[in-house]
This record gives sequence, structure tokens and C-alpha cells, in this order.
Amino acid sequence: MPFLNLFGHSRCKDKLNALAISVMNQWPGVKLRVTEGWDEDGHHFEESLHYEGRAVDITTSDRDKSKYGMLSRLAVEAGFDWVYYESKAHIHCSVKAENSVAAKSGGCFPGSGTVTLADGRRKHIKDLKVSDRVLAADEEGNVILSDFIMFMDHDPTTRRQFIVIETSEPFTKLTLTAAHLVFIGNASASSGMTATFASNVKPGDTVIVSEGTSKTLKSVPVKRIYTEEQKGSYAPVTAHGTIIVDQVLASCYAVIENHKWAHWAFAPVRLSHKLMTWLFPAGDSNVTFQEDGIHWYSNMLFHIGSWLLDRDSFHPLGISYLS
Repeated sequence: MPFLNLFGHSRCKDKLNALAISVMNQWPGVKLRVTEGWDEDGHHFEESLHYEGRAVDITTSDRDKSKYGMLSRLAVEAGFDWVYYESKAHIHCSVKAENSVAAKSGGCFPGSGTVTLADGRRKHIKDLKVSDRVLAADEEGNVILSDFIMFMDHDPTTRRQFIVIETSEPFTKLTLTAAHLVFIGNASASSGMTATFASNVKPGDTVIVSEGTSKTLKSVPVKRIYTEEQKGSYAPVTAHGTIIVDQVLASCYAVIENHKWAHWAFAPVRLSHKLMTWLFPAGDSNVTFQEDGIHWYSNMLFHIGSWLLDRDSFHPLGISYLS
């Protein structure tokens, strides 16, 4: 049955209709169940897209949690721009604003995100220069200083949808795109952490947080996750492939859920950076200049990856970007 005018955003209604049909085809006798659409009662946080009619919370009519993995995949195939586990009780799905030009899906932070420099000062990501050294982490999870090399994406004007991962003790708030990799606690990993897409992070998972001046890392539980739209998006790359943004450790890479592969692929960029800094010491050239848009090297890697790797290796939202 069409969802008619139950939801305010036409794209959201269209995607729901498509998803409802897919659910009935996948599981005969089971229907799509929408637990929350347009919020008129103020049950969500003020940033929620439920107040704009662009978000729904869904389950199946039988509330079988074993179906949630396939249900998420069907939601992606139906065309929802954002699909992730918001709680154990439902899956969150939402769409971009119709006037959004952020059709591409890379891995970025908003320009308002901050990093910590060698002298302890905080700096907005959008203001980073190649001569900067910022807090990051090595493969063993030790806090280090790492050279900022370049932006994979440098876009000061586009409005994009970001996922916000929030902790409470201590309070931190990491804002990044769904296809970006962030580190979460993993006791089975040698470093005690593993990289996963931001869209896979759920409340109760732990993210890796820097404890201020002590320069140590610890796992902190995620309290809540929501989405918000911001202007500007930046994808910084450091020599170590990691970066601490707003006190939370993240990868510099996105779209492919393998941090080590991505870091290996950027080895030529690191070599070029070393050569350029040797030829042009800081302040002696304009090597810090970078035009707006996707860097040619990362764009090339994405397209090569789409030819060589299985499409299941990519974030669902990244597939259209690579096509």
C-alpha cells in the first residue's frame, strides 16, 4: 500500500513505497513496519530529520531482528541516502534534501571539525596547511604527531549530510560522512581497535578518544547517533593515515572498509610529500595550495578500485560515486 501523505518529503515517500514492495517480495506474508515518521510530539533530538519529514524508523511486521541485515540492504537498494542501526529496536532511514548537491559519497569532515597541532593549539580542519603536524595514532594505537599531506576532498560550499557520533563521559562529538572510516574498540585486534564505516557505528559501541594533554587513547561508549546537514566538507590525509578530530580517532580514508589497504594505496602520495618538503621547505613555495574539489589521485584510486574490487567491498553510498 502506498504511504500517501503520512510523510512530508516526497523522496522519502517514494523510497518507502519501493522498500515496502521489496520487503513483501523478500519475505512473503511480512510487511514493512514504520515505527516513526514525521515527529509532531518532539520525541527526537532537535537535530533530527524526523522534524523535516526526511527520516523514518523501520522494522518488519514480525519484528524479527534476524531480518535487519537484509532489511538494511533493501533500504539501500530502494534509494535511501542514509541507512544505519540507530537502536536494537529499529533501523533509521533518511534522505537528503531535494536541493542538496551532495550526490557524491566520499569521506569527509565538516570544516568546523578541529584537530590538535604540535604546540597543543586547536585548528579547524578547513584551515589546515601542508606544514601542519597534527595528533594522530600509529598502528599500535599510540598517539603521535603526523604530517598533514593534502585534502582528498576540499569543498567549502556544498551542503552535505553528516553522521554525528556522540559520547557523554567525556563528552565528545565526531561529525563525519557515512562512508568515512572511524575506529571502534575491538578486543580481538592487536591494537585493540578496528576501522569501520561511520554508518555502522551503533549506540553502545566504543570509539577511541584522546584524553587531552595526557596524549593517551581510551575506548568510550557511544551515547547517541544522529544526522545533521552542514556546509563544507574536507577530507584530510596525514602521513600515518589517521587523524584525531574533535578528540576522536578516525581514519583518513573512506568508501572501502579496509584502512590498511587504503593506507597502502596512498604510499605514492606520502613519498611525493617527502620529496616536495625536501625540495621546497616550509615557507619557500606555494606547495600548500590546493584547488577545491576531489584530488585527482584519490579520484583515480576510486575508479581503479571500482574495476578491481568486488562491489561488496565498498560502502553502499560509495558505489554510485564510483560508477
